[in-house]
Amino acid sequence: MKAAVWYGNKDVRVEDREIKSVKDNDVKVKVSWSGICGTDLHEYEIGPLLVQVDTPNKLTGEKAPLVLGHEFSGVVEQTGKNVTELKKGDRVVVNPVVTSGQHSPETDRYYEFYSAGLHTDGSFAEYVVSNEANVVPIPNELPLDKAALVEPLSVAAQAVKEAEVKEGDAVAVFGAGPIGLFTIVAAKAAGAKEIFSFDLSDERLAKAKEVGATVTLNTKDNDAVARIKEKYPEGIDASLEVAGVKPTFDSAIQATKPKGNVVVVAIHARDFEFNPIALMTSGVKLSSSLGYEHETFKKSIDILMDETINVDPIMTKKIKLDDIVEEGFHSLSSDLSQAKVLVELSGDM
Repeated sequence: MKAAVWYGNKDVRVEDREIKSVKDNDVKVKVSWSGICGTDLHEYEIGPLLVQVDTPNKLTGEKAPLVLGHEFSGVVEQTGKNVTELKKGDRVVVNPVVTSGQHSPETDRYYEFYSAGLHTDGSFAEYVVSNEANVVPIPNELPLDKAALVEPLSVAAQAVKEAEVKEGDAVAVFGAGPIGLFTIVAAKAAGAKEIFSFDLSDERLAKAKEVGATVTLNTKDNDAVARIKEKYPEGIDASLEVAGVKPTFDSAIQATKPKGNVVVVAIHARDFEFNPIALMTSGVKLSSSLGYEHETFKKSIDILMDETINVDPIMTKKIKLDDIVEEGFHSLSSDLSQAKVLVELSGDM
């Protein structure tokens, strides 16, 4: 099969790759669409970060070169003899993360896990073979290109859950990149009445408005905290930090009311100084969110089916697999108007 294979820093090759065998509990999925994640981009630009090169992953026994990609939808092509809940022709999405199952659903992902596209072959390929437990059917009414957004939306939906956002809350999302946009979508789905979006890009803020932000502000020359305190002098209910830099981390804490939640969603590439007295004196609760529970993954399908939710502005580009480097990775690096680039595999809808 044709696949985009990671060999090293700035070395992704589209080439033939052997399809893995289908074991008794496995499902072979013909990939329709696969989104390029920030993780994929980082592995291309500055990797290896999570891809293992020298030592095989202890859970999968695999190492690079590996097929990238983990946000995808497709159609069941073949099932193992023990699979009873799925059949050929079913339209599905696949949770790419496999955990040990030895801990609670809330904590299992913080122990051992592996992910398609990082520790075993992923979805920038014509086919993916996955355990049936990770394969989730989708409604016929959900187009397969939009279904490829379930995985990144799950990251955001889990963060919103950790922030305890509820009906009528006022929320701030710091950062309007792809996950920031999905966080706005998830906050809206959770019932937030007011959603502030802050970023340095007017193009991204325009998308934030389209997907559900009620207030947007370019913080290049404006103070996010001051803008919030104009309307909510005591602070807002929750802030989600999705930019990954110290200024937005600090602002998220300063903008949130006592006993409100600040959840760090972004990957912070650099260390910075932080004095916990900022929490002690403000009463703000600080936490972080990584990945998602499997139930959150399934509930994200329902969010995409909600007629009041609009994710179309996030899907900014569709490309062929052969063009993944130039039209995918390079485009995302240089063009801030890009959010989610979808790679067409079968192109089924």
